[in-house]
Amino acid sequence: MRIGHGYDVHRLVPGRKLILGGVDIPYERGLLGHSDADVLTHAVMDALLGAAGKEDIGHLFPDKDPKYAGADSIGLLKEVAALLHKEFWVEYIDCTLLAQAPKLAPYREQMQENISAALGLKANRVNIKATTEEGLGFTGTGEGIAAHAVVLLKEVEPRHKYRSGEDSY
Repeated sequence: MRIGHGYDVHRLVPGRKLILGGVDIPYERGLLGHSDADVLTHAVMDALLGAAGKEDIGHLFPDKDPKYAGADSIGLLKEVAALLHKEFWVEYIDCTLLAQAPKLAPYREQMQENISAALGLKANRVNIKATTEEGLGFTGTGEGIAAHAVVLLKEVEPRHKYRSGEDSY
């Protein structure tokens, strides 16, 4: 088993959509970033890549590459899943969003469904929680939104393991 932790944060600004876990959430501001700035999905991707011992999403999907401008993060998550699927099985994902506003509870199930579907998992293998920070820090003052994700990966066992020069597996 392997454990990975991911963290992401983006500033809230006017004139952008607020996308979290692939859900377009009605709000007067959205997250600033090169892609859709979906902090939740970005944290999940980094947690997955970290647990697998791979480089982070900044390396895989550089913000200097114009092909990722405005990119759909759920689509990028599918690419991460494809990268890992031969080596690892996702056992469980636990996430926490940090946002003073808007209220995120009404969108929790759809976020879980979007992330789990992108990874080919049942929705009950992805947990998403949200909390405020009681007015403290940049998330508490409404300047931005942050997300943490912790994943548990299981290494896929090859069907046959070759053992020290033996003819059998």
